[in-house]
Amino acid sequence: MREMLLMSTLGCHLCDVAAEILIHHMDPARFVVDVVDIAEDDALMEKYAVRIPVLVDEVSGRELGWPFDQAQLGEFIAGLPADMGE
Repeated sequence: MREMLLMSTLGCHLCDVAAEILIHHMDPARFVVDVVDIAEDDALMEKYAVRIPVLVDEVSGRELGWPFDQAQLGEFIAGLPADMGE
């Protein structure tokens, strides 16, 4: 299973919209998405504070920044390098 991180924070309405896109368009048999509250880590706050929501592939480190839609999410997933565990 491929692990992704959704960089987010409490009260971010755009993060809620992004989460809905992920819930409806990512195969739960292939992907697990953990929500990371950037407010709990100074380094993450510095990197993502003005960019959230951002989807991060833990294997490659590739990022999909907001705004994105279903089609852009599909392109992002299709472009990810293969993982030996898949």
